[in-house]
Amino acid sequence: MESTDSSRIEACCRHLEIVKRRDFLIKGSGALAGAYTLGHSLPFLAQSPAADYTIRIAPLSLEIAPGKIVKTTAFNGKVPGELIRVQESKQVTIDVVNDTDVPDIVHWHGLHIPSEQDGAIEEGSPAPAPRGGTQRYTWVAQPAGTRWYHSHGMAGHNVNRATYTGEFGFLMVDPVSNPARYDQEIFLALHDWEGHVQGSAEGYQEVVYSYATINDRMLGFGEPIRVLKGERVLLHVLNASATLMHNLALPGHRFLVTALDGNLVPSPEEVETIRLGPAERVDAVVEMKSPGIWVLGETDPAIRKAGMGTVVEYANRTGAPVWQNPSHFDFQYELFGAASPSAADAAEEVVIPLVIKPKFEGYGDFDHWTINGSSWPHVKPVLLKENTRYRLIFDNQSNDVHPVHLHRHSFELRTLNRKPTAGILKDVVLLGTGMKTEAVFTADNPGKTLFHCHQQDHMDSGFMTLFDYA
Repeated sequence: MESTDSSRIEACCRHLEIVKRRDFLIKGSGALAGAYTLGHSLPFLAQSPAADYTIRIAPLSLEIAPGKIVKTTAFNGKVPGELIRVQESKQVTIDVVNDTDVPDIVHWHGLHIPSEQDGAIEEGSPAPAPRGGTQRYTWVAQPAGTRWYHSHGMAGHNVNRATYTGEFGFLMVDPVSNPARYDQEIFLALHDWEGHVQGSAEGYQEVVYSYATINDRMLGFGEPIRVLKGERVLLHVLNASATLMHNLALPGHRFLVTALDGNLVPSPEEVETIRLGPAERVDAVVEMKSPGIWVLGETDPAIRKAGMGTVVEYANRTGAPVWQNPSHFDFQYELFGAASPSAADAAEEVVIPLVIKPKFEGYGDFDHWTINGSSWPHVKPVLLKENTRYRLIFDNQSNDVHPVHLHRHSFELRTLNRKPTAGILKDVVLLGTGMKTEAVFTADNPGKTLFHCHQQDHMDSGFMTLFDYA
């Protein structure tokens, strides 16, 4: 879909208004279970005002295709969980009820909220105990944008726990001004199912999957996205996979990317494909100007065949959905950045190196991931001084890809593999093999702050450290 500069800018401006409104490997669950005794029991609810939302973690048999049942856990009996939609700067109260027999906790990903409300045991957040325990979280919704919520438990070798499950949902923080100038708004969550662990050629362990879905259905088995010619459709795309990066394309159309991880980009651009590491979000406007019945899906044919896709159907069109391979993969962070930092952003920065390496023991067998030579939980917190500007040096000295995530803060990308950029605010950045990336943030949210790889198997293997305010 090619458009003139004026139409591209017009479409972008519409969406800008929209978004402005809107062990190392833990073995068993014993270490985590002790922390869950802080959760309240159900009688607590009878003595308190009603929550704005209640999330129940419970087992679910999910039919992702006719006769294909996935045994998982989920929020409120569906995948994704309920869309939580709140206005920026409003206080929200959420009760989380754990109706499973194992420890669990829910993380409010991308929000700038206190440590004790963030939903991470490592930061001191309380959690609901198993078998009916309830924990209440209350926070002010900020910043605006596409956020999400998900399990922040440890999985170890169990690929039926934590982010391997259906425990995830969208959390939309709408800006105060809300003109709603789009024709449709669609939420799409990518997920992989029925994983199993195997060794890689590099000696690492990796997880491979049998099935994939967009939201709760495999390609060909859900309701299509129905559109009219000329509509502008706003897509909120989330990669809720525990471990895999995904690339999407929609034949005959282009994505006008306007926000990354829920934050407006300084230079919205059209691309043929979008790429998301685990936990990343992309907001994009698609102008529907190529009538037909198309597959919006993963570009990798094996993953698309496993189910990762959905159908986009124009009105009054019939026939089989069509897939066409994209001509090239054009999604790069730097496309959406500014050429240089603003003059107002010239504060002195304190450098924090974060060197990422694998640790091998015995006969070259993989053991742990390390940050600056240490693996969780044997780490020394990085001390921050409030209102100080820091430059994070992400130095991936490994042959693996890492989507690294900083809790409770957003950071601005400044170099991408040593190439300068500015203005791109994120909370997850995908580090390629051997890649060095720099980002800056201001320490303006006191409390313990977790930094980790968002691949579940990497996090379980020690890829975490803690920032704390002095």
